[in-house]
Amino acid sequence: METKSDLRLAVLIDADNVPYSNVKGMLEEIAKFGIPTFKRIYGDWTKPTVSGWKTVLLENAITPIQQYSYTTGKNATDSAMIIDAMDILYSGKVDGFCIVSSDSDFTRLAIRLRESGMKVIGIGEKKTPNPFIVSCDKFIYLEILKPQIAIIEAEPTKNKSKSKGKTEAPKQSTLQKVDIKTINLISATINDLADEHGWAYLGDIGNLIIKKKPDFDPRNFGFSKLTPMVNSLKKYFDVDERITGGSNTKLVYVRTKASKQKPVENNDLPF
Repeated sequence: METKSDLRLAVLIDADNVPYSNVKGMLEEIAKFGIPTFKRIYGDWTKPTVSGWKTVLLENAITPIQQYSYTTGKNATDSAMIIDAMDILYSGKVDGFCIVSSDSDFTRLAIRLRESGMKVIGIGEKKTPNPFIVSCDKFIYLEILKPQIAIIEAEPTKNKSKSKGKTEAPKQSTLQKVDIKTINLISATINDLADEHGWAYLGDIGNLIIKKKPDFDPRNFGFSKLTPMVNSLKKYFDVDERITGGSNTKLVYVRTKASKQKPVENNDLPF
């Protein structure tokens, strides 16, 4: 049986619409979904504005594709990416695509690839237009892919105390606040999946939410996973951690509190 990690992905990057500063974090994120068998980046490499990409491309084995700007004000890289995407599609060598861009011009491409049975992951900045976001199976904001710094032991110096201290990782950045729409989205999804007692498995909830809203990600709200996010909303949801069999594995189930069955209004929010 094929697992998610076995998916062969074509990673196509629009150098004109994404920064190079967090490419490492981007590729680590893509590795969660599958194996990047194609890694190509498109741009006019004669422009000084893309000079910063050179070291990044060498370190991450990304193939640069030269595309001259034939006309001022026109983005020639879009057409090159679309042509290559269709060539790769018909080669039958991949199971999905990762389109890295903040440009809505790739909306039709994402739709066409999904029509052909491909999984499509979009990665772009928060400014990405909604039509491109919703045309993907999953959309991830670049702003949440900053490298995570692990907790390390600080070496003592002559000018500081000899005792070792710890340097903690920075807090997760927050792109969005948990608003009414988000709470109601979670509540409606629980109701879609709930058993006769109102409980739904959190893993299934997360999968269905992404189908409804491709750019949903707990990291957008400052949470590493969906579990701590739901735990922070106990005013609205009951959380039950169940131990399975002899494996001691915890399965998290959630239900909407009886008093919060109706959609949340503005004055109900605790924030």
